[in-house]
Amino acid sequence: MAFPPEELLTGTRRALLHRLAVGQADGRTPSLVGAVVRGGHMVWTDGRSMIDDHRPDDDVQYRIGSLTKSFVAVLVMRLRDEGALELTDPLEQHVPGTPAGRLTIAQLLAHTSGLASETPGPWWERTTGALRPELADVLGEQPVRHPAGSRFHYSNPGFALLGALVERLRGEPWGDVLRREVLEPLGLTRTTLLPRAPHAGGFAVHPWADVMLPEPLEDTGVMAPAGQLWSTAADLSRWAAFLAAGDEKVLGPGSIAEMRRPASEPDGAEWTAAYGLGLQLRRQDGRVLYGHTGSMPGFLAALWVSEADDVAAVVLANATSGTPTATIAADLIRIVAEHEPRFPEPWRPLPEADPELLALTGPWYWGPSAHVLRLRADRALELGPIGGAGRGARFRAEADGTWTGLDGYYAGETLRVVRAADGTVSHLDIGSFVLTRAPYDPSAPIPGGVDPRGWQTS
Repeated sequence: MAFPPEELLTGTRRALLHRLAVGQADGRTPSLVGAVVRGGHMVWTDGRSMIDDHRPDDDVQYRIGSLTKSFVAVLVMRLRDEGALELTDPLEQHVPGTPAGRLTIAQLLAHTSGLASETPGPWWERTTGALRPELADVLGEQPVRHPAGSRFHYSNPGFALLGALVERLRGEPWGDVLRREVLEPLGLTRTTLLPRAPHAGGFAVHPWADVMLPEPLEDTGVMAPAGQLWSTAADLSRWAAFLAAGDEKVLGPGSIAEMRRPASEPDGAEWTAAYGLGLQLRRQDGRVLYGHTGSMPGFLAALWVSEADDVAAVVLANATSGTPTATIAADLIRIVAEHEPRFPEPWRPLPEADPELLALTGPWYWGPSAHVLRLRADRALELGPIGGAGRGARFRAEADGTWTGLDGYYAGETLRVVRAADGTVSHLDIGSFVLTRAPYDPSAPIPGGVDPRGWQTS
C-alpha cells in the first residue's frame, strides 16, 4: 500500500525558510524560491523577495541555465537505449561535417571531449543566437583545447552539438522532441524554451551598492541546449523525483544510475565535485549529491538529489551572481536529513526462496580470502568479504542461469555455478576466479593446482 508523503514538521519548515531568508538577504537577491522533495513528492516550498509581503511561489518561472544540460542528456540516453546510437560513437557518425567529429558522444556528455569552454566572442549568454546561426559558428576554427578523454573540461558548445545530434536523429528541433518525449510524459507543463508568465525578470546587483540593473533575455539559438530552459520550483521538483527513481515512460532507473556515476576520475580521495553523463556530483556535509547547477545573466539555479536520504532540493534566484544557490540547495537537504532522518524500510522476508539458491548462501573462499554469499529479492545474489577487506558485488540473475555483476570490481562480469558430474555444486566461477566452500579446496579446479601436502605448520 502506498502512503501519502508525510508533512514536514513545523521546526523543519521554519529552519528551511530561515535558510532561504538568509540566502536572499546575504546574497542581496531580488527573489529566491526553494522546494524540497521527499519520497518522490514536493513536501515544502517557499520564497523570499525584496518586495514586502511578497513571496514568489512554485509556479513562477526562472531561467535555469545549465540545468538544461540534464534534460538534453536524458534525450541522448533515450536514443542510446533505443539503439539509435552508442555512447562510444564518434559524433561524425551522426552529425557529419563539424571539426569535432572524432569526439565521442560519451565525451561530450561528460565534458571530457577537450572542447573549448565557450564559443568565439561575443559572449553567447548575453547576445542573440542570430550571431551564431550554424554549428560551425559556436565551435570556431580550433575548438579542441585538450586531448580527447584526457581530462574534465566543461564545454558549453559540447551540448550545442548534443542538441544537434538529437535534432539529426529525430528529424525535428530538439525543443519539440524534449516537450513530446520528456516534459509532457512527466507533467512538466511549465518548463519551456522561452519565458511564459508568470516569470521573474533577471537582474545584476551592483557589487558595492544596493542597486540593480536589468539583464537582457536573449534567445541563444544553436546554443540553447547548453542553457536555454525556463522552469519553476514545482516542475523541477518533479524533475528531481524523476532523477531519483527514473520513469519507464522516459528513461529507466538503470540508465539514470549510469548518468550519475562519475565519468572521469574525481580529483583526489577527498573530492568535492565530479561529473557523470550530463549530471554533476557534489560532496557536502558527508553526503554525495547529484543533479546540476545553472546560471545565465540574471539567474541562478541548483537542483540536488541525495539518494541516501531520499531528499532533493531546488533553489532558483533572479540574480546574475552573489547567491550560492548550489550551497543553499545542499543545505536544504541537510536540514531535512538532520531534522527528520529517513526511516529505513522495514525488514521483510523474501516472498519466495528457491532451495537451490538457499543452498548457495554462506561462506565461500577465493583462495584463503573469506567471503559470504547472500540471497536477495528476484534471485539476486550479493557477495561480500568477511572482515571488511576484499572484493564484493551485487549480482543480477539472468535468464540463462548465470548472474551479472552490477558494481565494484565484478561489474559486468559473469558469475556461474559450476557443478560436478554428480550434480553437486563444485565451485563458483566469477570471470575465471574460482570460489570454493573451503580455502583452496583440492577437489576444485584451482588454477595452478593445490600442493598435495595440504596446509602445513612450517
